[in-house]
Amino acid sequence: MEEILKFETIKEYNVFNNQETMHPLVGIIDLSKADPRKFRRMSYGFYTIFLKEIKCGDLRYGCNYYDYEEGTLIFLAPNQVIGEYKDEYYQPQGKALVFHQDLILGTSLGKKIHDYAFFSYDVNEALHLSLREREIILDCFNKIDYELQQNIDKHTENLVISNIELFLNYCIRFYDRQFITRSKVNKSILTRFDNLLNEYFLTSKTEILGLPSVAYFANLLNLSANYLGDSIKKETGKSAQESIQLKLISVAKERIFDTDKSISEVAYELGFKHPQHFNRMFKKATGQTPNDYRNLN
Repeated sequence: MEEILKFETIKEYNVFNNQETMHPLVGIIDLSKADPRKFRRMSYGFYTIFLKEIKCGDLRYGCNYYDYEEGTLIFLAPNQVIGEYKDEYYQPQGKALVFHQDLILGTSLGKKIHDYAFFSYDVNEALHLSLREREIILDCFNKIDYELQQNIDKHTENLVISNIELFLNYCIRFYDRQFITRSKVNKSILTRFDNLLNEYFLTSKTEILGLPSVAYFANLLNLSANYLGDSIKKETGKSAQESIQLKLISVAKERIFDTDKSISEVAYELGFKHPQHFNRMFKKATGQTPNDYRNLN
């Protein structure tokens, strides 16, 4: 089994790519300056964003559903593993923005970094850029790099962090565009999700596996949970978790009318380990307890 190549600091990654370290917690890396190297699995102890040309190269993100051919952004959260082992060499290309969690601690970006859901997308859910979008991304990278090339002063980190935040906000806009331009793909995802959700409740899976989760369906659809959730929300206005709960309540209402079963039996059939949890969820969703709903109807 090929060992994963891990980079704990930005300086380590700079050295690996023949780059000078301008700041210990952030950097813009020109990957074309790196030496040719073998394909292998890598992990980074910091946030890493690759701006790659569309080639099925070292990141192994496949060539599916590409909207544009000018470039691709791949987002990696700290300690995420990427790549594959091959006994052959390649020349890295493109640029990378890397920044450590310590850079943004206590800042507005640090408080909302987890809101950028695309850091939890799988690599095959990358952001594919138009030519104009690529120019905007490069401009953001250039502004960050410009600040790092200056003598570090009291304004440096604030300006760098502000430009990283601007870049990430542009990425939210561009992902929204990608969801729209891939409407047919997203509708297919929604249809398959609905079918799987219906099947889950029609079979005995609730009793065996318990309450359904977004991660369960994402795994069946070969998507990350965050990407599935965002796809569903773009199409329906509701998150995947909300869709699951609405289906759960709908099925619960039907089964409550079966007076041969107690409310506790219905709860267990639906996948609840404790009937009181079912009672609380049902009342929160409908304004009535399951017993009240059964008696009133």
